Amino acid sequence: MTFAMLAVAMSAVGARAEGIGSVDTAFKLIGPDHKIVVEAYDDPKVNGITCYVSRAKTGGIAGGLGLAEDKSEASIACRQVGPISFTGPLKQEEEVFNQSLSILFKKLRIVRMVDQKRNALIYLTYSEKLVDGSPKNSVTAVAVDHGTVIPVK
Repeated sequence: MTFAMLAVAMSAVGARAEGIGSVDTAFKLIGPDHKIVVEAYDDPKVNGITCYVSRAKTGGIAGGLGLAEDKSEASIACRQVGPISFTGPLKQEEEVFNQSLSILFKKLRIVRMVDQKRNALIYLTYSEKLVDGSPKNSVTAVAVDHGTVIPVK
């Protein structure tokens, strides 16, 4: 596989989270404490929008080794942080980020939806288990100025 093909494959998986901060929620004698972490994700197809996600991060020995399964709860807030522009037409509904929350079974996903009637972008976050999924979710919306048309495929 060439480097260019590898780069495209990696970008399809989703953008990398940028750590913003964390707070300890439970002391662990051995290994890192349990935490709530806040991470930022820039939308790869919409310049000027950043999503902030808070989620639980399991500590202890298993958490320190990356073997623990983090909780399914997450919260999201997406905001306009600069002028909004689009790298191209958007799909009506598209997964824009995902991140593994356990070694095998769970992913945190963020899906962007376009609300053309209200000229808004909706972002939904949820955690998915390989076996049965999870109903725990959070949603946020970013209104786009009516002078800027959201291009949709």
